[in-house]
Amino acid sequence: MIKKKNYHPKILLLHNRLAQEYGKPRWQPGYDPLTELIFTVLSQHTSDSNRDIAFARLRKKFPNWELVRDAPKQEVAEAIRTAGLWKIKSARIQSLLRMITERFGKLSLDFLAKLDTNQAKEILLSLDGVGLKTAACVLLFSLHRPLFPVDTHIFRITKRVGLIPQKATPDDAHQILQESVPGKIMYPFHINLIRHGRLICKAERPECNQCCIYDQCKYYSKSKLNN
Repeated sequence: MIKKKNYHPKILLLHNRLAQEYGKPRWQPGYDPLTELIFTVLSQHTSDSNRDIAFARLRKKFPNWELVRDAPKQEVAEAIRTAGLWKIKSARIQSLLRMITERFGKLSLDFLAKLDTNQAKEILLSLDGVGLKTAACVLLFSLHRPLFPVDTHIFRITKRVGLIPQKATPDDAHQILQESVPGKIMYPFHINLIRHGRLICKAERPECNQCCIYDQCKYYSKSKLNN
């Protein structure tokens, strides 16, 4: 249970500002946990459009995950070529599918829905190649569990506004934000931070003059002083 005393005082203000700017996304049931896991692997180090093309091609060529697991590795790699790092990702996907089958007796992660959030997260983290971000994505998006994935946009923005220290690592960020963000806003806050990072708070040349949270931003204050 996340305790209210751990909430960062800026978080609700930032959430409300971003919700006014972008709306308040509502969680909708999506992929099952196994499909979400593969989708998340494909998402790494690529654009959403390239990920979506790769995912669609993979599902068209292999209608179920057993076929992906058992296919020649080159066929899987070719199917996801648009996703970037396609040889590495195809090997990781097939390895995960084999591992899940061997460990749990069938190719499914639906049983995670019956476990509490910490148990489900630990099982995902025990799979080779699954880190905090991937585990959190699977459980937030597939099962609507109160976990807060930290991608590159969120990592960048939360440093700029001072929610995490400048020297924090991605793992530090997951721990800090998991304990700081109220569970009821984890999904919309996550989605809106990503939107803000893509549209406004970019890695290079952020559009601070269009930012709805500029007055809360240490990066903006510092850059203003230096100009």
